[in-house]
Order: sequence, then structure tokens, then C-alpha cells
Amino acid sequence: MTAAIEISGITKRYGNVTALDGVSFRIEPGELFGLIGPDGAGKSSLYRILATLALPDSGSAKVCGLDVAADYRVLRTRIGYMPEKFSFYQDLTVTENLHFFASLFGVSVRENFPLIAPIFGQLEKFPDRKAGALSGGMKQKLALSCALIHRPEILLLDEPTTGVDAVSRSEFWEMLSQLTRSGITILVSTSYMDEATRCGRIAMINEGHILAVDSPAALAGSLGENLYNAVAPDMFGLLTQLRMMPDVIDCYTFGATLHLVAAPGFSPGETVAALTHSGLRDVRIYPAQGDIEDLFIKQIRDGK
Repeated sequence: MTAAIEISGITKRYGNVTALDGVSFRIEPGELFGLIGPDGAGKSSLYRILATLALPDSGSAKVCGLDVAADYRVLRTRIGYMPEKFSFYQDLTVTENLHFFASLFGVSVRENFPLIAPIFGQLEKFPDRKAGALSGGMKQKLALSCALIHRPEILLLDEPTTGVDAVSRSEFWEMLSQLTRSGITILVSTSYMDEATRCGRIAMINEGHILAVDSPAALAGSLGENLYNAVAPDMFGLLTQLRMMPDVIDCYTFGATLHLVAAPGFSPGETVAALTHSGLRDVRIYPAQGDIEDLFIKQIRDGK
């Protein structure tokens, strides 16, 4: 089967900065695939190449079986691209934006409206509102509607949930799941590690390198570390003390707790006793379940 997206050894430099360094992975048709990494990891550089807006310095990429460099004119009609910054026109109304983007691809809003209806439904209340006056969540829905109005085979979404409230983020991922069920292949990037579990498979990227590619469950299961939660009223003092202990490999903040990576033979009871002796009160250390964020930190710590 031909891959929906096939990336082979892509390298991209900006002067002395290497944004992408030999990036390779493959996305199958119909996948909801996540590109997970922090700001500056190289996600947007890769998206610009896949969207035919930039050329790689070396390597190749095919989307829908078409080369992103040689076949860019044809390819642009078969992909939908939603960049990190909203790409619609702020001074046009909701309706005007939708009709404008449809006209760029030679289609009508009417013929493809069933595809965007679940997304566009909330926007129908504000047809004459200027796009610039919409809330973050509504802008997100409008940008996605505009990217879909020509019914693309592949949807490229570059950090679409950045700066959007938690409820809108959840709604957005529900919409993406519905779109994959309609047959659209989606590549979505995010710096929110918790969003990784919404994808069928993910590629973890940092400093232009792919660290790992697999399903979120398989990656989390490959962590292979003695991981514990640690809490106390004085969290900063706890973090400082734990980092100085010889049987603690790593310790970092994780939500309202600390995550502690322990060496073999680590004893939570003895560690709590030692911390209490040092003056810390009400310390608790108990086993933790690792996730993608823990694996990402491990990969960076190990230099992978």
C-alpha cells in the first residue's frame, strides 16, 4: 500500500541552525498521526516542506504518492494545511472566509458542506462576524473548516490547539477523530504531551531528530524505569533534596507532584526517613505510572 506520507532523510538548515536532521517516518492512509515535541523541535519546518512551501536541503518527502518538490502544483489541491498561526483573513466575515477558500480550489461551499457541518455548526450563529473578532476556539473551527472545504485527502495541522482553552482543545480532538473515520489522513503536531494519547501513532521529535515512532501505549510501555511520585508541603525543598541522593537518577516536576526515577534497589521507606531526618515534613513516595512525557524526558536525558 502506498503511504499517505513518506519522509526519507529530510534535512533542513537555516544558516548555522539545523532545524531537521535526517528525519524519516511513514504515515499510513487513514491514520491520525501525531508529531510530538517542544517549541523549536523542528515541527513547523517539516510542515512547511510537506505543504510544499519550503524545500529540504537533502532527503525527500512524498505526500499522496507525489513528490513535494516535483509535484507541488498537483499536491496543493490534495492537501489541507492549517499553520500554527490562523491563516484566514481577519477583516472578512466567517461566511466570506469560507467562500473565499472554497473559490481558491474551484469548489462550492454547498457541495462539501456536509464534511464540515459538525465543525462549522457553532459558527453558523455568527455568519457576519469578522474573523478577527472570534474567540480562540471559534477561530480554530473556522481555520479547520477553511482547510477542509475542498475535501483534501490529507490534513496537515501545525500546533492547532496552542493557546486554546481546555474545553475547545477536547472538542477539537473529537472533531479530528470524526474526520479520520471519514477517510481523511491527519498529521497533527503539538507540544502538549497529554494530546499524544489521542493519536493512533506518534513520532517524538526534539532538536530536529526523531526520537521514537510507535503507538502512545507502546511507547509508554517501553519506559523501563523505576518511577515514583513524590509529594510534600515543601515541594521545592523535596526536589532539591531528592536530586542530591545517590540512588535517584532524575527528579522533575510533573503536574502537582514530582516524578522520581530511581536506581535499582531504591527504597521509598528509607528515602522518606532520610528526608524527614533532614527536616522535610509529611513526605510521601509511591509508585507512578509513566506516560509519554516521562519517556520524552528519558530520551532527552539519555541523549537519544
